Amino acid sequence: MKKMLSGVLAGMMLTGVLLTGCGGEKSKEGASADQNYDYNSTVNLTWLNILHTASPPTDVVKSKIEEYTKSKITFNWVPDASKEERITTSLASGQLADIVTLTMMSNSSVRSSLKSGLFWDVGPYLDEFSNLKNIPAKVREAASVDGVLYGVPFQKNLARSGFVIRQDWLDKLGLKVPTTLDELYEVARAFTEDDPDGNGKKDTVGFGDRSDLRYSSFKTLSSYFGTPNGWKVDDAGKFTPEFDTQEYLDTMNYSHKLYQNGYLAKDFAVTAKTDQQQQFAQGKTGIYTGMVDILNLHNLSQGLQPNMKLVPVNKISKGDGQYHIWSEGSGVGGLLAFPKSEVKSEAELKRLLKFVNDLMDEKVFMLMTGGIEGTHYEIDANGAFKVINKDLWQADVQPFASSRPSEVTYDLKDADAEKQMSNELIRENDKFAVLDPTVPLDSATMNEKGTELQKIITDATFKFIMGEIDEAGFKDAVSSWKKQGGDQITQEYEEAYAKAKK
Repeated sequence: MKKMLSGVLAGMMLTGVLLTGCGGEKSKEGASADQNYDYNSTVNLTWLNILHTASPPTDVVKSKIEEYTKSKITFNWVPDASKEERITTSLASGQLADIVTLTMMSNSSVRSSLKSGLFWDVGPYLDEFSNLKNIPAKVREAASVDGVLYGVPFQKNLARSGFVIRQDWLDKLGLKVPTTLDELYEVARAFTEDDPDGNGKKDTVGFGDRSDLRYSSFKTLSSYFGTPNGWKVDDAGKFTPEFDTQEYLDTMNYSHKLYQNGYLAKDFAVTAKTDQQQQFAQGKTGIYTGMVDILNLHNLSQGLQPNMKLVPVNKISKGDGQYHIWSEGSGVGGLLAFPKSEVKSEAELKRLLKFVNDLMDEKVFMLMTGGIEGTHYEIDANGAFKVINKDLWQADVQPFASSRPSEVTYDLKDADAEKQMSNELIRENDKFAVLDPTVPLDSATMNEKGTELQKIITDATFKFIMGEIDEAGFKDAVSSWKKQGGDQITQEYEEAYAKAKK
Protein backbone atom coordinates (compact mmCIF):
# COMPACT_ATOMS: atom_id res chain seq x y z
CA MET A 1 0.00 0.00 0.00
CA LYS A 2 1.52 3.29 -1.04
CA LYS A 3 2.10 5.96 1.55
CA MET A 4 0.15 9.14 0.82
CA LEU A 5 -2.62 10.90 2.73
CA SER A 6 -5.39 9.12 4.54
CA GLY A 7 -8.99 10.08 4.87
CA VAL A 8 -10.55 6.76 5.71
CA LEU A 9 -12.16 7.55 9.00
CA ALA A 10 -12.50 10.51 11.27
CA GLY A 11 -9.32 12.09 12.51
CA MET A 12 -8.01 11.88 15.95
CA MET A 13 -9.90 13.56 18.70
CA LEU A 14 -7.95 13.17 21.85
CA THR A 15 -8.28 13.64 25.63
CA GLY A 16 -7.56 12.36 29.14
CA VAL A 17 -9.59 10.67 31.86
CA LEU A 18 -9.32 9.81 35.52
CA LEU A 19 -7.58 6.51 36.02
CA THR A 20 -8.37 4.67 39.22
CA GLY A 21 -5.34 3.15 40.79
CA CYS A 22 -3.02 3.81 37.84
CA GLY A 23 -0.53 5.61 40.03
CA GLY A 24 0.41 2.43 41.83
CA GLU A 25 3.05 -0.15 40.98
CA LYS A 26 3.24 -1.23 37.37
CA SER A 27 5.01 -4.18 35.82
CA LYS A 28 7.05 -3.26 32.80
CA GLU A 29 9.18 -6.24 31.91
CA GLY A 30 12.77 -5.21 31.51
CA ALA A 31 12.20 -1.56 32.49
CA SER A 32 15.29 -0.12 34.08
CA ALA A 33 17.76 2.65 33.75
CA ASP A 34 19.68 0.56 31.24
CA GLN A 35 19.86 2.58 28.04
CA ASN A 36 20.23 -0.60 25.98
CA TYR A 37 16.60 -1.42 26.53
CA ASP A 38 15.23 -4.63 25.01
CA TYR A 39 12.56 -3.42 22.60
CA ASN A 40 11.41 -7.01 22.09
CA SER A 41 10.29 -7.33 25.70
CA THR A 42 6.57 -7.21 26.44
CA VAL A 43 5.49 -3.90 27.91
CA ASN A 44 2.51 -3.54 30.23
CA LEU A 45 1.07 -0.07 29.80
CA THR A 46 -1.93 2.04 30.71
CA TRP A 47 -3.41 4.54 28.28
CA LEU A 48 -5.86 7.34 29.00
CA ASN A 49 -7.93 7.71 25.85
CA ILE A 50 -11.03 9.28 24.33
CA LEU A 51 -14.13 7.30 23.36
CA HIS A 52 -16.11 8.62 20.38
CA THR A 53 -18.48 5.67 20.26
CA ALA A 54 -21.23 4.43 22.55
CA SER A 55 -19.17 1.52 23.87
CA PRO A 56 -15.46 0.64 24.24
CA PRO A 57 -14.02 -1.82 21.71
CA THR A 58 -14.04 -5.55 22.28
CA ASP A 59 -10.74 -7.39 22.69
CA VAL A 60 -10.82 -8.87 19.17
CA VAL A 61 -8.66 -6.21 17.49
CA LYS A 62 -7.02 -5.12 20.73
CA SER A 63 -5.40 -8.55 21.09
CA LYS A 64 -4.03 -8.32 17.55
CA ILE A 65 -2.54 -4.90 18.29
CA GLU A 66 -0.97 -6.23 21.46
CA GLU A 67 0.52 -9.21 19.65
CA TYR A 68 2.12 -7.04 16.98
CA THR A 69 3.41 -4.37 19.36
CA LYS A 70 4.48 -6.83 22.09
CA SER A 71 2.33 -5.13 24.69
CA LYS A 72 -0.46 -5.59 27.19
CA ILE A 73 -2.65 -2.50 27.11
CA THR A 74 -5.08 -1.29 29.74
CA PHE A 75 -7.24 1.34 28.10
CA ASN A 76 -9.06 3.84 30.27
CA TRP A 77 -11.76 5.42 28.15
CA VAL A 78 -13.71 8.61 28.73
CA PRO A 79 -16.73 9.67 26.63
CA ASP A 80 -16.05 12.58 24.31
CA ALA A 81 -18.74 14.65 25.99
CA SER A 82 -16.87 14.48 29.32
CA LYS A 83 -13.39 15.19 28.01
CA GLU A 84 -12.92 18.77 29.19
CA GLU A 85 -13.99 18.07 32.75
CA ARG A 86 -12.10 14.78 32.98
CA ILE A 87 -8.80 15.95 31.52
CA THR A 88 -8.76 18.99 33.80
CA THR A 89 -9.44 16.82 36.84
CA SER A 90 -6.86 14.22 35.86
CA LEU A 91 -4.13 16.79 35.32
CA ALA A 92 -4.94 18.54 38.59
CA SER A 93 -5.02 15.32 40.63
CA GLY A 94 -1.93 13.80 39.04
CA GLN A 95 -3.76 10.50 38.56
CA LEU A 96 -2.42 9.79 35.11
CA ALA A 97 -1.30 6.83 32.99
CA ASP A 98 1.80 5.76 31.06
CA ILE A 99 0.34 7.32 27.92
CA VAL A 100 -2.09 10.23 27.98
CA THR A 101 -3.88 11.42 24.88
CA LEU A 102 -4.13 15.19 25.08
CA THR A 103 -6.37 17.29 22.90
CA MET A 104 -7.68 20.81 23.41
CA MET A 105 -4.14 22.08 23.03
CA SER A 106 -5.29 25.65 23.63
CA ASN A 107 -7.00 24.66 26.88
CA SER A 108 -5.44 26.56 29.77
CA SER A 109 -5.11 23.48 32.01
CA VAL A 110 -3.42 21.49 29.28
CA ARG A 111 -1.00 24.28 28.39
CA SER A 112 -0.10 24.91 32.02
CA SER A 113 0.50 21.21 32.68
CA LEU A 114 2.74 20.88 29.65
CA LYS A 115 4.80 23.90 30.65
CA SER A 116 5.07 22.72 34.25
CA GLY A 117 7.36 19.85 33.28
CA LEU A 118 4.79 17.17 34.06
CA PHE A 119 5.54 15.33 30.80
CA TRP A 120 8.70 14.10 29.09
CA ASP A 121 10.29 16.12 26.30
CA VAL A 122 10.31 13.54 23.48
CA GLY A 123 11.98 15.76 20.89
CA PRO A 124 15.51 14.32 21.39
CA TYR A 125 14.28 10.73 20.89
CA LEU A 126 12.00 10.72 17.83
CA ASP A 127 14.74 10.28 15.27
CA GLU A 128 15.76 6.97 16.85
CA PHE A 129 12.58 5.29 15.54
CA SER A 130 11.72 4.33 11.97
CA ASN A 131 8.27 5.96 11.82
CA LEU A 132 8.59 8.72 14.39
CA LYS A 133 11.62 10.15 12.60
CA ASN A 134 9.40 10.88 9.59
CA ILE A 135 7.20 13.33 11.49
CA PRO A 136 7.84 16.58 9.55
CA ALA A 137 9.67 19.43 11.22
CA LYS A 138 6.71 21.78 10.70
CA VAL A 139 4.44 19.34 12.55
CA ARG A 140 6.92 19.05 15.43
CA GLU A 141 7.13 22.84 15.59
CA ALA A 142 3.36 23.28 15.59
CA ALA A 143 3.01 20.68 18.37
CA SER A 144 5.68 22.24 20.57
CA VAL A 145 5.18 24.61 23.49
CA ASP A 146 7.94 27.16 23.89
CA GLY A 147 10.00 25.04 21.54
CA VAL A 148 9.61 21.86 23.60
CA LEU A 149 7.81 18.79 22.27
CA TYR A 150 5.97 17.24 25.20
CA GLY A 151 4.60 14.23 23.33
CA VAL A 152 4.30 12.48 20.00
CA PRO A 153 2.13 14.66 17.71
CA PHE A 154 -1.02 13.15 16.28
CA GLN A 155 -0.72 13.87 12.58
CA LYS A 156 -3.84 15.05 10.79
CA ASN A 157 -4.84 16.56 7.50
CA LEU A 158 -4.43 20.32 7.59
CA ALA A 159 -8.13 21.07 7.21
CA ARG A 160 -11.09 18.70 7.25
CA SER A 161 -13.98 21.12 7.39
CA GLY A 162 -16.65 21.50 4.75
CA PHE A 163 -20.34 20.73 4.33
CA VAL A 164 -22.33 17.60 3.56
CA ILE A 165 -25.47 18.45 1.57
CA ARG A 166 -28.46 16.37 0.51
CA GLN A 167 -27.82 15.85 -3.22
CA ASP A 168 -31.25 14.23 -3.69
CA TRP A 169 -32.89 17.37 -2.27
CA LEU A 170 -30.85 19.58 -4.61
CA ASP A 171 -31.96 17.45 -7.54
CA LYS A 172 -35.64 17.54 -6.55
CA LEU A 173 -35.60 21.33 -6.25
CA GLY A 174 -33.53 21.89 -9.40
CA LEU A 175 -30.61 23.40 -7.54
CA LYS A 176 -26.90 23.01 -8.21
CA VAL A 177 -24.19 22.38 -5.65
CA PRO A 178 -23.46 25.83 -4.15
CA THR A 179 -20.13 27.49 -4.82
CA THR A 180 -20.78 30.88 -3.20
CA LEU A 181 -22.22 32.04 0.11
CA ASP A 182 -25.25 33.50 -1.68
CA GLU A 183 -25.92 30.18 -3.39
CA LEU A 184 -25.50 28.36 -0.07
CA TYR A 185 -28.03 30.69 1.53
CA GLU A 186 -30.50 29.96 -1.27
CA VAL A 187 -30.04 26.22 -0.73
CA ALA A 188 -30.75 26.67 3.00
CA ARG A 189 -33.87 28.68 2.16
CA ALA A 190 -35.13 26.14 -0.37
CA PHE A 191 -34.45 23.20 1.95
CA THR A 192 -36.61 24.96 4.56
CA GLU A 193 -39.44 26.42 2.47
CA ASP A 194 -39.79 24.37 -0.74
CA ASP A 195 -40.63 20.91 0.63
CA PRO A 196 -37.46 19.08 -0.45
CA ASP A 197 -38.68 15.73 0.89
CA GLY A 198 -41.98 16.01 -0.98
CA ASN A 199 -44.24 15.13 1.94
CA GLY A 200 -46.32 18.30 1.68
CA LYS A 201 -45.26 19.49 5.12
CA LYS A 202 -43.00 22.30 6.30
CA ASP A 203 -40.92 19.99 8.49
CA THR A 204 -37.37 20.47 7.17
CA VAL A 205 -34.62 22.99 7.95
CA GLY A 206 -31.64 23.93 5.83
CA PHE A 207 -28.83 24.01 8.39
CA GLY A 208 -28.67 21.57 11.26
CA ASP A 209 -26.12 22.64 13.87
CA ARG A 210 -24.81 22.12 17.37
CA SER A 211 -23.72 23.97 20.49
CA ASP A 212 -20.07 24.27 19.53
CA LEU A 213 -18.85 27.47 17.96
CA ARG A 214 -15.69 25.85 16.61
CA TYR A 215 -17.11 22.69 15.05
CA SER A 216 -20.52 24.03 14.08
CA SER A 217 -21.26 25.75 10.78
CA PHE A 218 -20.05 29.09 12.14
CA LYS A 219 -16.30 28.48 11.99
CA THR A 220 -16.56 27.07 8.47
CA LEU A 221 -18.75 29.93 7.27
CA SER A 222 -16.31 32.29 8.94
CA SER A 223 -13.51 30.85 6.82
CA TYR A 224 -15.57 31.35 3.66
CA PHE A 225 -16.00 35.01 4.60
CA GLY A 226 -12.21 35.32 4.89
CA THR A 227 -12.00 35.59 8.68
CA PRO A 228 -8.48 34.90 10.01
CA ASN A 229 -8.04 31.60 11.82
CA GLY A 230 -7.87 32.61 15.45
CA TRP A 231 -5.72 35.67 14.94
CA LYS A 232 -4.77 38.15 12.24
CA VAL A 233 -1.14 39.24 12.07
CA ASP A 234 -0.14 42.28 10.02
CA ASP A 235 3.27 43.01 8.51
CA ALA A 236 4.32 44.87 11.65
CA GLY A 237 3.58 41.83 13.83
CA LYS A 238 0.44 43.34 15.36
CA PHE A 239 -2.12 40.70 16.47
CA THR A 240 -5.89 41.09 16.21
CA PRO A 241 -8.29 38.40 17.48
CA GLU A 242 -10.55 36.96 14.79
CA PHE A 243 -13.72 38.18 16.51
CA ASP A 244 -12.51 41.78 16.27
CA THR A 245 -12.56 41.76 12.46
CA GLN A 246 -15.19 42.79 9.91
CA GLU A 247 -15.23 39.30 8.42
CA TYR A 248 -16.30 37.79 11.75
CA LEU A 249 -19.09 40.35 12.03
CA ASP A 250 -20.16 39.54 8.47
CA THR A 251 -20.37 35.86 9.43
CA MET A 252 -22.50 36.65 12.48
CA ASN A 253 -24.87 38.71 10.35
CA TYR A 254 -25.13 35.90 7.79
CA SER A 255 -25.81 33.32 10.52
CA HIS A 256 -28.32 35.63 12.23
CA LYS A 257 -30.22 36.01 8.97
CA LEU A 258 -30.28 32.22 8.58
CA TYR A 259 -31.55 31.84 12.14
CA GLN A 260 -34.08 34.67 11.96
CA ASN A 261 -35.68 33.22 8.83
CA GLY A 262 -35.76 29.66 10.16
CA TYR A 263 -33.07 28.32 7.82
CA LEU A 264 -30.80 27.45 10.79
CA ALA A 265 -32.16 25.01 13.39
CA LYS A 266 -33.74 27.00 16.24
CA ASP A 267 -32.35 24.66 18.90
CA PHE A 268 -28.76 24.66 17.61
CA ALA A 269 -27.37 26.28 20.78
CA VAL A 270 -28.47 23.31 22.92
CA THR A 271 -27.94 20.50 20.40
CA ALA A 272 -25.22 17.87 20.85
CA LYS A 273 -23.26 16.47 17.91
CA THR A 274 -24.97 13.08 18.07
CA ASP A 275 -28.40 14.75 18.00
CA GLN A 276 -27.32 16.89 15.05
CA GLN A 277 -26.32 13.74 13.19
CA GLN A 278 -29.61 12.03 14.01
CA GLN A 279 -31.60 15.04 12.79
CA PHE A 280 -29.77 14.87 9.47
CA ALA A 281 -30.15 11.10 9.19
CA GLN A 282 -33.88 11.39 9.90
CA GLY A 283 -34.37 13.90 7.09
CA LYS A 284 -35.07 16.89 9.32
CA THR A 285 -32.09 18.93 8.06
CA GLY A 286 -30.22 19.07 4.77
CA ILE A 287 -26.85 20.69 5.46
CA TYR A 288 -24.31 19.23 7.91
CA THR A 289 -20.89 20.57 8.89
CA GLY A 290 -18.10 17.99 8.66
CA MET A 291 -17.24 16.19 5.43
CA VAL A 292 -15.40 13.52 7.36
CA ASP A 293 -18.72 12.25 8.78
CA ILE A 294 -20.36 11.58 5.42
CA LEU A 295 -20.26 7.78 5.61
CA ASN A 296 -21.48 7.74 9.20
CA LEU A 297 -24.41 9.98 8.23
CA HIS A 298 -25.34 7.60 5.45
CA ASN A 299 -25.10 4.61 7.78
CA LEU A 300 -27.31 6.34 10.34
CA SER A 301 -29.93 6.99 7.66
CA GLN A 302 -30.36 3.32 6.80
CA GLY A 303 -34.03 2.39 7.20
CA LEU A 304 -34.93 6.06 7.64
CA GLN A 305 -33.91 7.73 4.38
CA PRO A 306 -33.41 4.86 1.90
CA ASN A 307 -32.96 7.14 -1.13
CA MET A 308 -30.57 9.59 0.51
CA LYS A 309 -27.79 10.88 -1.75
CA LEU A 310 -25.09 13.13 -0.32
CA VAL A 311 -22.45 15.44 -1.73
CA PRO A 312 -19.44 16.82 0.18
CA VAL A 313 -18.66 20.48 -0.49
CA ASN A 314 -15.36 22.17 0.36
CA LYS A 315 -15.03 25.21 -1.91
CA ILE A 316 -17.41 28.10 -1.24
CA SER A 317 -16.35 31.70 -1.77
CA LYS A 318 -17.82 35.15 -1.23
CA GLY A 319 -18.24 35.27 -5.00
CA ASP A 320 -14.66 36.19 -5.79
CA GLY A 321 -13.47 32.65 -6.48
CA GLN A 322 -11.07 32.79 -3.53
CA TYR A 323 -11.19 29.86 -1.14
CA HIS A 324 -10.23 29.64 2.53
CA ILE A 325 -10.73 26.98 5.18
CA TRP A 326 -9.53 26.99 8.76
CA SER A 327 -6.86 24.55 9.86
CA GLU A 328 -7.11 22.98 13.29
CA GLY A 329 -3.71 22.77 14.92
CA SER A 330 -1.75 23.13 11.67
CA GLY A 331 -1.96 19.41 11.05
CA VAL A 332 -1.59 18.46 14.73
CA GLY A 333 -4.47 16.72 16.49
CA GLY A 334 -2.90 16.69 19.93
CA LEU A 335 -0.19 14.76 21.73
CA LEU A 336 0.52 11.29 23.01
CA ALA A 337 2.19 12.41 26.23
CA PHE A 338 4.20 10.49 28.82
CA PRO A 339 3.95 11.69 32.46
CA LYS A 340 7.18 11.60 34.43
CA SER A 341 5.18 10.42 37.45
CA GLU A 342 4.40 7.16 35.63
CA VAL A 343 7.31 6.81 33.20
CA LYS A 344 10.24 6.87 35.59
CA SER A 345 13.25 6.40 33.32
CA GLU A 346 14.56 7.15 29.87
CA ALA A 347 14.52 3.42 29.17
CA GLU A 348 10.80 3.18 29.94
CA LEU A 349 10.16 6.22 27.77
CA LYS A 350 11.98 4.68 24.83
CA ARG A 351 10.05 1.44 25.15
CA LEU A 352 6.78 3.38 25.04
CA LEU A 353 8.00 5.40 22.07
CA LYS A 354 8.75 2.11 20.34
CA PHE A 355 5.15 1.07 21.05
CA VAL A 356 3.82 4.28 19.48
CA ASN A 357 6.22 3.83 16.57
CA ASP A 358 4.79 0.34 15.98
CA LEU A 359 1.25 1.71 15.98
CA MET A 360 2.26 3.62 12.86
CA ASP A 361 3.25 0.49 10.95
CA GLU A 362 0.91 -0.38 8.11
CA LYS A 363 -0.36 -3.56 9.73
CA VAL A 364 -1.48 -1.81 12.93
CA PHE A 365 -2.87 1.13 10.98
CA MET A 366 -5.08 -1.32 9.12
CA LEU A 367 -6.11 -3.04 12.34
CA MET A 368 -7.14 0.29 13.86
CA THR A 369 -8.81 1.41 10.63
CA GLY A 370 -10.44 -1.65 9.17
CA GLY A 371 -9.89 -4.50 11.59
CA ILE A 372 -9.18 -8.02 10.35
CA GLU A 373 -9.27 -8.54 6.60
CA GLY A 374 -11.98 -11.02 5.63
CA THR A 375 -13.78 -10.51 8.93
CA HIS A 376 -14.32 -6.78 9.14
CA TYR A 377 -13.25 -5.49 5.74
CA GLU A 378 -12.10 -6.43 2.28
CA ILE A 379 -10.12 -4.84 -0.53
CA ASP A 380 -12.21 -5.24 -3.68
CA ALA A 381 -11.11 -5.89 -7.27
CA ASN A 382 -10.62 -2.14 -7.79
CA GLY A 383 -8.33 -1.89 -4.80
CA ALA A 384 -10.96 -0.12 -2.71
CA PHE A 385 -11.50 -0.57 1.01
CA LYS A 386 -14.93 -1.76 2.11
CA VAL A 387 -16.36 -2.73 5.49
CA ILE A 388 -18.13 -6.08 5.03
CA ASN A 389 -19.66 -6.49 8.50
CA LYS A 390 -20.70 -3.12 9.84
CA ASP A 391 -21.92 -4.39 13.23
CA LEU A 392 -18.68 -6.26 13.92
CA TRP A 393 -16.60 -3.35 12.69
CA GLN A 394 -18.43 -0.91 14.97
CA ALA A 395 -17.94 -3.20 17.97
CA ASP A 396 -14.36 -4.34 17.39
CA VAL A 397 -12.69 -1.58 15.37
CA GLN A 398 -14.37 1.82 15.21
CA PRO A 399 -13.38 3.03 18.71
CA PHE A 400 -9.70 2.69 17.74
CA ALA A 401 -9.93 5.11 14.82
CA SER A 402 -9.26 8.20 16.93
CA SER A 403 -6.24 6.52 18.54
CA ARG A 404 -4.17 6.18 15.37
CA PRO A 405 -1.04 8.34 15.76
CA SER A 406 -1.29 9.39 12.12
CA GLU A 407 -4.12 9.67 9.63
CA VAL A 408 -1.86 10.92 6.84
CA THR A 409 0.61 8.06 6.51
CA TYR A 410 -1.39 5.66 4.35
CA ASP A 411 -3.96 6.24 1.66
CA LEU A 412 -6.95 3.96 1.20
CA LYS A 413 -9.35 4.20 -1.67
CA ASP A 414 -12.83 3.91 -0.19
CA ALA A 415 -15.37 1.70 -1.95
CA ASP A 416 -18.09 4.19 -1.01
CA ALA A 417 -18.05 6.88 -3.72
CA GLU A 418 -19.33 9.64 -1.43
CA LYS A 419 -16.72 8.85 1.22
CA GLN A 420 -13.94 8.70 -1.35
CA MET A 421 -14.97 12.09 -2.71
CA SER A 422 -14.93 13.48 0.83
CA ASN A 423 -11.42 12.09 1.34
CA GLU A 424 -10.21 13.76 -1.84
CA LEU A 425 -11.73 17.13 -0.91
CA ILE A 426 -10.15 16.99 2.54
CA ARG A 427 -6.78 16.52 0.86
CA GLU A 428 -7.58 19.36 -1.54
CA ASN A 429 -8.22 21.63 1.44
CA ASP A 430 -4.45 21.63 2.08
CA LYS A 431 -4.12 24.04 -0.86
CA PHE A 432 -6.08 26.83 0.81
CA ALA A 433 -5.90 25.98 4.49
CA VAL A 434 -5.54 29.01 6.78
CA LEU A 435 -3.22 28.35 9.71
CA ASP A 436 -3.56 29.77 13.21
CA PRO A 437 -0.37 31.84 13.78
CA THR A 438 -0.49 31.24 17.55
CA VAL A 439 -0.20 27.43 17.36
CA PRO A 440 3.60 27.44 17.95
CA LEU A 441 3.45 30.45 20.29
CA ASP A 442 2.76 30.71 23.98
CA SER A 443 0.96 33.19 26.19
CA ALA A 444 0.96 32.82 29.96
CA THR A 445 -2.34 34.68 30.25
CA MET A 446 -3.92 32.49 27.59
CA ASN A 447 -2.76 29.42 29.50
CA GLU A 448 -4.28 30.78 32.69
CA LYS A 449 -7.47 32.43 31.47
CA GLY A 450 -7.94 31.49 27.82
CA THR A 451 -10.73 28.96 28.26
CA GLU A 452 -12.66 31.26 30.61
CA LEU A 453 -12.25 34.27 28.31
CA GLN A 454 -13.32 32.34 25.22
CA LYS A 455 -16.69 31.70 26.87
CA ILE A 456 -17.33 35.46 26.77
CA ILE A 457 -16.97 35.46 22.99
CA THR A 458 -18.79 32.18 22.43
CA ASP A 459 -21.80 33.29 24.47
CA ALA A 460 -21.90 36.69 22.77
CA THR A 461 -21.66 35.14 19.30
CA PHE A 462 -24.54 32.76 20.01
CA LYS A 463 -26.62 35.61 21.45
CA PHE A 464 -25.96 37.75 18.37
CA ILE A 465 -26.99 34.93 16.03
CA MET A 466 -30.20 34.40 18.00
CA GLY A 467 -30.95 38.15 18.07
CA GLU A 468 -30.54 38.56 21.80
CA ILE A 469 -27.85 41.26 21.42
CA ASP A 470 -26.94 43.64 18.60
CA GLU A 471 -23.59 44.76 17.21
CA ALA A 472 -23.08 47.18 20.08
CA GLY A 473 -23.73 44.39 22.56
CA PHE A 474 -21.21 42.17 20.87
CA LYS A 475 -18.61 44.94 20.88
CA ASP A 476 -19.22 45.32 24.61
CA ALA A 477 -18.39 41.62 25.00
CA VAL A 478 -15.18 42.10 23.01
CA SER A 479 -14.25 45.02 25.25
CA SER A 480 -14.89 42.85 28.29
CA TRP A 481 -12.65 40.15 26.82
CA LYS A 482 -9.89 42.70 26.33
CA LYS A 483 -10.18 44.20 29.82
CA GLN A 484 -10.27 40.82 31.60
CA GLY A 485 -7.04 39.61 30.00
CA GLY A 486 -7.43 39.73 26.23
CA ASP A 487 -5.18 42.76 25.80
CA GLN A 488 -2.49 40.99 27.81
CA ILE A 489 -2.84 37.88 25.68
CA THR A 490 -2.49 39.97 22.54
CA GLN A 491 0.67 41.62 23.86
CA GLU A 492 2.20 38.29 24.89
CA TYR A 493 1.53 36.76 21.48
CA GLU A 494 3.11 39.76 19.77
CA GLU A 495 6.18 39.42 21.96
CA ALA A 496 6.43 35.67 21.36
CA TYR A 497 5.98 36.18 17.62
CA ALA A 498 8.72 38.83 17.50
CA LYS A 499 11.03 36.56 19.47
CA ALA A 500 10.39 33.63 17.14
CA LYS A 501 11.16 35.80 14.12
CA LYS A 502 14.62 36.72 15.37
